[in-house]
Amino acid sequence: MTRIGMACTICGKHQAFSYDQVTCICGGTLLVQYDMELAAKTMTKQAIQSRSASMWRYKELLPVSSPEGIVTLGEGWTPLTRINIQEIGLPISHVWIKREELNPTGSFKARGMSVAVSLLKERGVQCAAISSNGNAASALAAYAGCAGIEAFVFLPEDCPPLIVHECLSYGARTFRVQGLIQDASQWVEVGKQLRGWSSVATLKEPGRVEGKKTMGFELAEQWGWKLPSVIIYPTGGGSGLIGMWKAFHELKQLGMISDPMPRMVSVQDAGCSPLVSAMGKPVPVLDAPAATGMRVPWPPDLDLLVRILKESGGTAVAVRQVEIDEAQRNLGYRGVSSSPEGAATLAGLLKLCEEGWIRPDDSVVLFNTCHGLKYGKSLDLKGNPLLTNLNELFNKNC
Repeated sequence: MTRIGMACTICGKHQAFSYDQVTCICGGTLLVQYDMELAAKTMTKQAIQSRSASMWRYKELLPVSSPEGIVTLGEGWTPLTRINIQEIGLPISHVWIKREELNPTGSFKARGMSVAVSLLKERGVQCAAISSNGNAASALAAYAGCAGIEAFVFLPEDCPPLIVHECLSYGARTFRVQGLIQDASQWVEVGKQLRGWSSVATLKEPGRVEGKKTMGFELAEQWGWKLPSVIIYPTGGGSGLIGMWKAFHELKQLGMISDPMPRMVSVQDAGCSPLVSAMGKPVPVLDAPAATGMRVPWPPDLDLLVRILKESGGTAVAVRQVEIDEAQRNLGYRGVSSSPEGAATLAGLLKLCEEGWIRPDDSVVLFNTCHGLKYGKSLDLKGNPLLTNLNELFNKNC
């Protein structure tokens, strides 16, 4: 393990590693920093190839002290699948989708929670809590259960019922709160004072960004240590975007990649798009924000997200629910069970192609961050053209 400390994303000040102190005195976010010379001795392309197909193949750049401390359910090394979407009118043929829905607990949140809970286990923590729109809560519930840590999860009242059930099935103390994620967050902060639990909310501890950055490591490795032109990523709190940007910089420091950085695109729900607004783009607020991971009105470090998008030459785009629904259908017809967040990336791609921001020769990677079935409700199937009455089927000429 090559952890050496933390560094501020604003002033650059270095300090010793701390689990509880993740904000610099200047107000910037503190991220884990490593001894890259030491890491380079064992983290080579050849060495990685012989390791297990999980995100822990990049162990030198993950902040867990020893293999015995790792809490894992087999997260990472998800497929990167090329998809054909020219038939829906897109003037682009080089499109891939990163299948994060195939992680344990059905979402990319498994990556961050594997590292976060491993750090909790190292510190001997007995109780952990989180406020979440859903998937981070179920991931904490699963990994905390695996580690023998009691989990308390606080969810907005309209959290999809299957995710609520998932949290309960993993043994978490589960609470539904009126309002949005920031309202749920208040209960986590109260409990820190009254019950002494550790918070694993976005950018409240160092592990989740480190786990999510492995999406960037994997993407580069699966691409033959190359990078795509564009990455389109659904953004709520933004720790995945921060993590991948960090991963690409670390790979460059190690000399493992040399391509230009991808243009990073954040996709948000038109009903809740603070990053789009911060990038100076108009937002037609025509829908109430859906109960998804993109519904984060106040990201913990909005300035850092804006800086990443601008440094990469990227952008942010807002999509409406009707566009997300159509994108879900299009991905479903291609064998991908996409969450609303994941489908939003295809909707964003369509919009950026229409605007001319995406070029025909661009290579684009979409991130499907969660399995679509986790968002199922009590569905009314009447009127679905694919649900066919047997009499109707066999009364027709085949």
